[in-house]
Amino acid sequence: MSLPAPAATTAEDHGPEGAGERGAPAIQAVDRAAAILAAFTPQRPYLTLNEITAILGTSKATAHRYTKALRSADLLRYDPRESVYSLGPQLMSLAAAARAALPVVKIAEPFMEKLVRKVDETVVLSVWDGESPIVVATNDSTDRIARVSVRLGARLSPTASAQGRVFCAYLSPEELPMLSRELRADPELALEIETIRESHVSVKSPIVNGLRTVAAPVFQADRVVAALAVIAASTSVPADEDSAQIRELTATARDLSAALGRS
Repeated sequence: MSLPAPAATTAEDHGPEGAGERGAPAIQAVDRAAAILAAFTPQRPYLTLNEITAILGTSKATAHRYTKALRSADLLRYDPRESVYSLGPQLMSLAAAARAALPVVKIAEPFMEKLVRKVDETVVLSVWDGESPIVVATNDSTDRIARVSVRLGARLSPTASAQGRVFCAYLSPEELPMLSRELRADPELALEIETIRESHVSVKSPIVNGLRTVAAPVFQADRVVAALAVIAASTSVPADEDSAQIRELTATARDLSAALGRS
């Protein structure tokens, strides 16, 4: 499947930075298409053309060309009655293909479900995409009236998130070229990374919007392939390695690693 290029481009489409750079307009087109698709979430499944225009920061005519191209590739749908766009059916096939390329997701599902039943909090699985953790599975089927929902595909901070710190603790220096600079600038982060290597759990990431995230590494053989995390109100999960929730998290991460071939 190829994404049709938007029709006749203008100076606005290319921008001054793209002038004289071979291939820059094509890269910009991909960036803009990705920005449109990434703007849809379970909480925001529909967007108007005005909203897409604001997301791109372009003229309405330019935004319309991009939506037309995405619709022709079945990546967007348009409802003329409501004048709104939603994600297209082709993305379902792409999502299935992406999940098939990540066997850890399918194997992790029953472990995540079991962990949710034990801790009654949202459980998330993330993988490293080369620059940062990406959320690839989430289970928020808790018995709580108010649930914490996490968007699939969400990109997390490589050093401020619990999942990111797990990867920082176990990936090789070649895979984390920015880490040595971060550690020199932040001695507390360096200490935290060492603590994660010893305890196999990250419990001291910053609290965001009243939520605490704790995470544990998942291994395949001797390589970290994912981070399993529990996300909850900071009052529900204490930053204590001996708390019941964190013991359940680390035990589940070990069991999942064993299922993936960790001895």
